[in-house]
Amino acid sequence: MFGGGFHLVRMALLVVGICFGLGHIIPSIGSVRAQEPVAPDVVYSHCWASGGLKESLSAVARAAERWDCSGKPYVLDGERIFLRFDVAGAQIPRYFVTRRAALDGIDFLVIDQDGAERSTSIPPSQWLNSSADSQLRIPVTDVRDQSRYFIAAFDRVSHRMVLDGAHLTAWDDSGQTPMLLFLAALCGMLAMPLVFNAAFYRVLRENFVVWHSALVISLMLTVLVSSGLSMWWLEIPVMTLSWMQTLLFGGSVAAGCMFTHGFIEPGRLHPKLRRALIWCAVSAMSLSLFHALFPYVARPVQSTIYTAAFMPILMIFIAVLIDAWSRGSRAVMFQIVGWAPMLVVGIIRLVTGLVPALESNDAMLLFYIGCVFEVMCTAMGVADRFMSLKDQRDRARTEAEILEGLAERDALTGLFNRRGFEKRAETLFAHGFTTLAVLDLDHFKAINDSYGHAMGDRALQATAEALRPNARVDVFRMGGEEFVMLLRGKDAHAQAERRRKNIEEMIRESIPQIKKRVTASMGMVDMVADAQDGVDIGWFFERADELLYHAKRQGRDRSIANWAAFEMPDGNGMMADGPSHDAAMFRMKKTSVADTAAPSARLTTTEV
Repeated sequence: MFGGGFHLVRMALLVVGICFGLGHIIPSIGSVRAQEPVAPDVVYSHCWASGGLKESLSAVARAAERWDCSGKPYVLDGERIFLRFDVAGAQIPRYFVTRRAALDGIDFLVIDQDGAERSTSIPPSQWLNSSADSQLRIPVTDVRDQSRYFIAAFDRVSHRMVLDGAHLTAWDDSGQTPMLLFLAALCGMLAMPLVFNAAFYRVLRENFVVWHSALVISLMLTVLVSSGLSMWWLEIPVMTLSWMQTLLFGGSVAAGCMFTHGFIEPGRLHPKLRRALIWCAVSAMSLSLFHALFPYVARPVQSTIYTAAFMPILMIFIAVLIDAWSRGSRAVMFQIVGWAPMLVVGIIRLVTGLVPALESNDAMLLFYIGCVFEVMCTAMGVADRFMSLKDQRDRARTEAEILEGLAERDALTGLFNRRGFEKRAETLFAHGFTTLAVLDLDHFKAINDSYGHAMGDRALQATAEALRPNARVDVFRMGGEEFVMLLRGKDAHAQAERRRKNIEEMIRESIPQIKKRVTASMGMVDMVADAQDGVDIGWFFERADELLYHAKRQGRDRSIANWAAFEMPDGNGMMADGPSHDAAMFRMKKTSVADTAAPSARLTTTEV
């Protein structure tokens, strides 16, 4: 847990704020159907009736006993629902407007005050998409000054909100332009996180970034489809938009669940709740797919069942947020803040969709605002998680490099070990370290036997100090009393020899307890690269090692070096002796590279 009372108080205030908002929003948006017209040019229905598909619209209209004008909630049991609008004295309407949902057809009947009737049947192909939220509109041409009633007959209504939102109006869609501009800007804001997600995914390779992109896209498409923006670019049939909106709703819920599943840090959410999010995603998508493709299977109650089926998903999601917060998740704080408006929208839709006395309401304006709020907050959460994961990976990389460095270092002397040599040798060769020297302390076992292993360790440390690496010399302890130097420069051999001779003096001065002379023998080669295969460090190491042991057989406390490396000599591995000379003067016999091709060529050596 974040641990402090401050976070607890902040969470409590957030919950109280949501509850307080619900207490004020739901009564205002969920008024009962029997409300008065809000303007003289907008007419709502006060009476309704139900019947069969084959019943005459005129007969039902004149059967006064069949009409219910008491404000009783609509019941969808009948195959056909009739709404009656009193247009006497009202401004002549130009459009019939209702909510978009699955239904088979709409018929109109206009009855004048003198009893004259005019009927019109409007097939779905003639329905128009409205620029208002999730609405369809149909032009009205038969209403006149002497008209008394306008009756609309709906065939196989699948959702109560079609009846709740039905009205006549004299307005066209021109007044929706500011809202459309706002929604277009909103879609632009929704698209922005997709750019960041593309960059984040290249670095993180985390699935939750993909799911966040899916969530952003589904919400953006929902805004386009549910508002009137889509009609400005594409002429999509009304009923196609209806089932698209249903699918997009399920897709948004599914993407949100999967994003939360991956976004909350490991160990910060109960495993059962994390698994439940996957089932919620599958359930949301399956419910929406079934409801979009088969809206009439249980038509009178299907929309109610569909709405109620999302209640467990909502409850599980709230439980996930609470559990992750209680376990100290940092990521969930962005989720709580971002999802708060959307959770309010979900509660509003559930309450108004399940309570018959309340008018069905999608709270679309709050939904649009919630889309931006959710996407921006979760995008900030993704960025925060990106920085957190980057810090974790940087720390892990640093620790790995430290451990790797330790693994490449000899604990006793601090020099690079054999592993360090194998990793660095070719790189050093490429930077001009072409001289390889293999050095071994003479009679080192006798030191351990005479003075103990602790004194032997001190001798090894003194040897490392005598060999000390610098910008032109790198030193490695290969194991035991064996050391390797990689050197560069024209005086590489002289540098190696000075260091070899310095070992005896360093041990004598730093470890006076050792009375014996401690000397070293060394073999050196100058490495050259093959034109095709590059340099074979291992082969040159073996040659230098053979020169080292040749030096030991010559009496120890000396160096034997060659200027150029050649093919292996005769099978017994013995090196030909070279001329001895003063250590301060290296007169190497140079051999051309062309000689290296001769299989029988011998190593030319020089004893230092």
